[in-house]
Amino acid sequence: MMFSGRMFRKLGPALRHAERLSALRNAQIRACSSSTSPTLRLLEDSLELNYRGAPMLFNYVWLRDHCRSASSFNTATNQRNVDTGSIDLSIRPVRTNLQGDNLILTWPDGHTTEYSLAWLFENSYEKQKQTPVQRRILWNADVYNKAHVQPAKWEKFMETDDELKKFLRNYLLYGIAFVDEVPNTVEATEAVTQRASLIRETTYGKMWCFTSDFSRGDTAYSQLALDRHTDTSYFHEPCGIQVFHCLKHEGTGGRTLLVDGFYAAEQLRQKSPENFELLARVPIRHEYIENTDSHKNHITAIGPVLQAYPWNNEVYMMRYNNYDRSVMNTVPPDAVQRWYVAHRELTAELRRPENELWVKLTPGKVIFIDNWRVLHGRESFTGLRQLCGCYLTRDDVLSTARCLGLEGLS
Repeated sequence: MMFSGRMFRKLGPALRHAERLSALRNAQIRACSSSTSPTLRLLEDSLELNYRGAPMLFNYVWLRDHCRSASSFNTATNQRNVDTGSIDLSIRPVRTNLQGDNLILTWPDGHTTEYSLAWLFENSYEKQKQTPVQRRILWNADVYNKAHVQPAKWEKFMETDDELKKFLRNYLLYGIAFVDEVPNTVEATEAVTQRASLIRETTYGKMWCFTSDFSRGDTAYSQLALDRHTDTSYFHEPCGIQVFHCLKHEGTGGRTLLVDGFYAAEQLRQKSPENFELLARVPIRHEYIENTDSHKNHITAIGPVLQAYPWNNEVYMMRYNNYDRSVMNTVPPDAVQRWYVAHRELTAELRRPENELWVKLTPGKVIFIDNWRVLHGRESFTGLRQLCGCYLTRDDVLSTARCLGLEGLS
């Protein structure tokens, strides 16, 4: 992982889920060091491979479909050539052979498939079930503050990939990251965001700049306090990253509130797994209705509060916005009361004072927030407060991170 064992132990309860996954990986490593030679066993519709001390099952159709031969896979484009729809669903290899660290299969039509055992191990369901899709450090305020995460600096961030890589590592681990010393303009803010990803244009525009003038039909365009929430919960795909830059504030208050939603979700999972499961299973509707002289919008989407990968139960998205939650008419009557109980318990975790990280945004400090993970809010304020920012596409941030060689991204 990308942080030291000493730091890992220091983080304590914030990393229970990561520790559990790490223990499973360590068990695999120990098994690897003491394992015997790989063995095969042919079953009716699959092949059992015992490698590095771990038994794994591979369906025969899957093995033919994933063949990496030149006729089956285009290595120049990394795309499949084989026509999956034409594979015989009862296919079975006529010959199997282990040669060193490779598995060689011969199919009824004479086609030969050769697999590296290491490739099969890395891509087995058994391995994926024990491996997080994305490495994370779950945090409360104390954990984050003690980590002493350093912000990126504008000039180095714009000019060197090393600074960009360190920034992205922090962002992926914690769900938030900062760039300091950014020129106090919308143009510079746009430039710093495009260094990491592509801007996602929405009904709010591409780059937006706003004050408390109620120019849009949203509470954000006021001086009122905002409770913790994720943005655009009413989109079928909520925006991946939220960017804020405070260009000016001539008044008091206005601190930004940040809460690690995945930390709270993990606390809920540990204390009430049935409530965690309910919030991850029951879809609810969120809605944005705007009807002003200059803007008319009616956007709605349906999804559960928590979304987790089914093979390893890892949370990858939280959709939590009490302002924009619509009429709850997608919950079966016998589950409504249980949903409110589960939602209340999650809300209590999110509102624990020790989970609240308060940050004062000042001119020159740009914050990037993982909108699928970290909830944000603000305290009320006085005076003129001008912010600019945008939404970024999540896929392109992750693509940039992979291209820079950051680990822990499946």
